[in-house]
Amino acid sequence: MNHWLVKSEPSTYSWEKFLKDKKAVWDGVRNYAARLNLRAMKKGDLVCFYHSNEGLCIVGIAKVLKEAYQDPTTKEDWSVVDLEPYKTLKRPVTLTEIKADKLLQNIYLVRQGRLSVMPLKKEEFERILELSEKK
Repeated sequence: MNHWLVKSEPSTYSWEKFLKDKKAVWDGVRNYAARLNLRAMKKGDLVCFYHSNEGLCIVGIAKVLKEAYQDPTTKEDWSVVDLEPYKTLKRPVTLTEIKADKLLQNIYLVRQGRLSVMPLKKEEFERILELSEKK
């Protein structure tokens, strides 16, 4: 199993809206590196859901429901995956916390902040879950 992080502005598509929808087509990705990451996702992979611009925190975990296929919003060569909510974190993990944590200082969110779909190592994913449990 692989681990990922996707970003969404809460005003565009929030975790709360995702929970209500029960699944989402993760479309609109228009970056080649992010597209490669979408295409590498496998059914069952776990995905951190990050609120960008407003909030700046990981708020939940999603699961890949359907692997990459043609983005239905364009005829160009872009891909989407289907995601479903898996778990709301007990406590959001902020970007400030991530940057301050030794194990997380080199994740793509810190090094390449503009990337909207990025891989996480298993130990990074697990550390994020640990941080979400702390008060």
